Amino acid sequence: MSVTTQAVVVGAGPAGSAAALVLARAGFEVILLERGPYPGSKNVYGGVVYGRILDELIPQWWENAPIQRWITRRSTMVLTDSQALSVDFRTQHWKRQPFNGATAYRSEFDPWLAHQAEKDGAKLLCSTTAVGLLKENGKVVGVRTDRPNGDLYAKLVVACDGVNSLLAKEAGLYEDLDESNFTLGVKEVWHLGKKEIDSRFGLSTNEGVDIEILGGTSPIAGGGFIYTNLDTLAIGAVLRLTDLAASRKRPEEIVAKLRSHPAIAPWFIGSHLVEYSAHLIPEGGYHSMPRLVADGLLVAGDAAGMCLATGVWLEGINYAIGSGAIAGKVAAAALARGDYSSSMLSKYESELHHSFVMKNHKRLRHLPHLVLSERLQSRYPQVLCNVVDNMFTVRDPLPKPRLSQLVRAELKKAGVRGTEVLADLLSILRDLQ
Repeated sequence: MSVTTQAVVVGAGPAGSAAALVLARAGFEVILLERGPYPGSKNVYGGVVYGRILDELIPQWWENAPIQRWITRRSTMVLTDSQALSVDFRTQHWKRQPFNGATAYRSEFDPWLAHQAEKDGAKLLCSTTAVGLLKENGKVVGVRTDRPNGDLYAKLVVACDGVNSLLAKEAGLYEDLDESNFTLGVKEVWHLGKKEIDSRFGLSTNEGVDIEILGGTSPIAGGGFIYTNLDTLAIGAVLRLTDLAASRKRPEEIVAKLRSHPAIAPWFIGSHLVEYSAHLIPEGGYHSMPRLVADGLLVAGDAAGMCLATGVWLEGINYAIGSGAIAGKVAAAALARGDYSSSMLSKYESELHHSFVMKNHKRLRHLPHLVLSERLQSRYPQVLCNVVDNMFTVRDPLPKPRLSQLVRAELKKAGVRGTEVLADLLSILRDLQ
């Protein structure tokens, strides 16, 4: 038997739960669909939750959110096969309220966020997959589900059904799906124990570290990461799909190689594997996003390609929550007016462009592909590590080398022209300034 409601939100990840929370809080009837047995059961995540976007939605959220550790140390590590160069930043400021970022398990964080929406009146329906859109006269009027007679009719649908969104594609919002805009995130979780993690990383109480890695995934463009949870370490790689397919390597081989690197292996001594997972990530940025609205439909989160992957900033949860909350706000306004046209819903795009979500994606739109370029992935890491190696290798009785000479020599050895370096620097500065 079909069901009619005011709004259906598809996907109880961060974007979907934020949209449902805002809609329910505005007094509208909303059903939040989740294909897994509970929110987070189908998600994998080894990263950091940045909570500023939660401050207005859930004041004092840090008092009951299921957080593993508060990030007080941020490192960027550049790897070659035998070298490692790290820039390490620590601050006690991030350890105090309202905190900057925290590690969390999605299997804990997603149910918590969905429960906040439930407390405000959203109805969570799990083990239910939206398999298509319901349309009347070209307008979206609900979703078909995999339940018997499970059609859900609604004035509005918010699609938060994840990367490579089925609903956005069926609505014709993706004009071109280029697989080079997607990466495969591969994660392992290793149990080590809180005492050992604190000792090996120089941490105390609930402090945590976030290590982002450039290099170490050759011959596949991508990057790596290591995050401390309370008693486990998450290590993984983000791998460009086209390169992974061409290499004929399995993703777990790349992670195993990364984990065995001389600069990383000592952290994992005595640990044991408790989880392995993989997940598609939309990393194309601003230029690869679909259209975000259709009559009766809004698209948010990973379904809209809203993952910021620029090398310097690797963020997704906050952009999912931000876009979901804005989608919920615009959907509530549309329901209040009784206007579900794409013209009315286009206010969603306008609101996004005035928020951090699109301002950051637009300004940093060139960086995702630059970060995955061959020079950034393999040549520059080798140049940087070799320059530092030569600077600190004492060669008495020879005089100390000049930095300019070292840089020129290493660039020449790596086959990088000065014009290429200048072009890359200008591209980076253009987006970061």
